Amino acid sequence: MDETLLDNPAWWALNGPQAEFARGDPDAVRYADGVLTFAALREPTAACMDQLAGQVIPGEQVYLIGDIPPLSSRWTLVQSLDCAQMLAGPAGFCRPDSQGAVLEPGDEAALYDLVNLVQPGYFERNTHLLGRYYGIRAEGRFAAVAGERMRLPGFSELSAIVTRPGYTGRGFAKSLISELCSWHRSQGVQSCLHVALTNQRAVGIYEAMGFVARRTITFQKLARNR
Repeated sequence: MDETLLDNPAWWALNGPQAEFARGDPDAVRYADGVLTFAALREPTAACMDQLAGQVIPGEQVYLIGDIPPLSSRWTLVQSLDCAQMLAGPAGFCRPDSQGAVLEPGDEAALYDLVNLVQPGYFERNTHLLGRYYGIRAEGRFAAVAGERMRLPGFSELSAIVTRPGYTGRGFAKSLISELCSWHRSQGVQSCLHVALTNQRAVGIYEAMGFVARRTITFQKLARNR
């Protein structure tokens, strides 16, 4: 597996396994509306940024991951978030008491509501189309969910790992991560994830589960100026 693809994950996802969701041109691409607000550049140059500007409506915001060139007056940096990019260890993480089940058609609204309750701002109405999602139910509703976001050659990103308030501390998230890592191993891909460096508690939990930090990578939220 070529780990260097992870330096520009959205680009290789949209020019690989998730090409059906790509909108753009040879220098700049983005996920389709309603799927994900991520975009990517072929390389971090002003020319590629100009191509992306033609795909983003003035006033709209998108995320770029990794290196970007100096911004022109067409863009404003709204937020910059440094994250640890982590890879599952060779043995992966496995819990014999996994409780998760693959989400079924009709679960999309409940998935969307729970993710945005706990982690608002990233998960769109059609983000679930990007991959496989698992959930654990309690008292007739989802207590926890987790799934895949960016999928690129050889790697699949774990994302939307959330537990409903009142159900934390029961091992639900670890159980779902185990399900996803097992699924990835069966498909011959390596699990990866991104976690904010400010969330050292989560970093420590993932390390205890066998994930290893590969690098620091920045998620940059940009607004297209009017």
